[in-house]
Amino acid sequence: MSIPPSPPPGPGHSWPPPSPQPGWGWAPPLDQGPQPPALNGFALASLLSGLLCFPPLGVAFGIAALVQIAKKGDRGRVLAITGLVVSVVMTGVMVFAVGRFVEGVGSRFPAPAEYTEVEGELRDLDDLKAGDCFNVPGGDLFDERPLMYAVDCAQVHHGEVTAAKTAGTVDDPDSEMADRASEDTCWKAQDEYAMDTWALPEFAEMFYYAPSRESWLQGDRLLLCVIGTTEEEWRGSLRRDAAMLKPEQAAFLRAANGVEFVMSRPPEEDAADALQKHQTWAREMYAALGEEAKVLQQDATRPGLETALPAQLKEIEVARAAWQRASQARTGGEFDRWWDRAVAAMSLETEKALRGAYGLSTEIPQWLEDNQRSSEEAESEESEDGAGGKPSSGAV
Repeated sequence: MSIPPSPPPGPGHSWPPPSPQPGWGWAPPLDQGPQPPALNGFALASLLSGLLCFPPLGVAFGIAALVQIAKKGDRGRVLAITGLVVSVVMTGVMVFAVGRFVEGVGSRFPAPAEYTEVEGELRDLDDLKAGDCFNVPGGDLFDERPLMYAVDCAQVHHGEVTAAKTAGTVDDPDSEMADRASEDTCWKAQDEYAMDTWALPEFAEMFYYAPSRESWLQGDRLLLCVIGTTEEEWRGSLRRDAAMLKPEQAAFLRAANGVEFVMSRPPEEDAADALQKHQTWAREMYAALGEEAKVLQQDATRPGLETALPAQLKEIEVARAAWQRASQARTGGEFDRWWDRAVAAMSLETEKALRGAYGLSTEIPQWLEDNQRSSEEAESEESEDGAGGKPSSGAV
């Protein structure tokens, strides 16, 4: 049997050494290999900003992300490039949309530089209605969308609204067909607003403001009809509609204006090149004169019309017969000859006497005198040359 050795001398030592006490301690981590680089935050922010927030900010984030990824080796290069591309595209879309919006607003509200000192209260065209009088900067009513300053009609003004209508459906608002439709609508509106066309001042002109192709696509449907009086200083309203006239006056003027309107709308081509169009127009003239004849026949017993009314009816009968023959013409030359006869059958002096009997203006408008002079010259040429002449037609 062996004897264990003696413990070493000295205090605090014992043998054998005590067992270690259990307890908690730090252990070094196991080796897991290299860690992947972190995802760059600007890369994700670029994509989200481009899609959901403010695209220009997404462009800045995308550039910042690419710079940091190149320096630090962060992850997200593909994400940053995607965010940058999306942000650039969305920025372009936003710029285009804003540009179209500004263009549309600008068509109604010109640039601040165009705002000049004008008498009246600035109004949007949508806020104007029939009977409103207004001024425009420089008296320029030929501008596509002039600034309009509402003013009392008793003051000097440049224009007066005769109608604010909804433009009809068209394929192209800038086409000649659309312009013609707008013009016709506003002529008819003016004839209802100022029915006694002979009473209008010589310098009064018809203007209209229709939607452009750009404003039409943005929902603009306003057709504004205007009587312009910019040639001279004009005070007072030109309105003289049916409510301001006697019933017999309004009925006669409506029929007479219908004849004048159709007369002012002959086909643009020569009769030899568009005979069918001219025949259709002749039938319209025949019908319009028939309507006037019906109105006059209803007033045959009205006091004061005993002389002038039968004279007008007689001329209408001759003119209608000529228009009927014109509608059956077989050649352009034949049509022109009957056209000349139809125009010559109607005398301005007879109509002047009739209007006076109705208590209306008897001052013959200059454009009517010019038309009659042209017709007389054409008839004279026909007599001398034996060829049919075509009288010119003026705007109503």
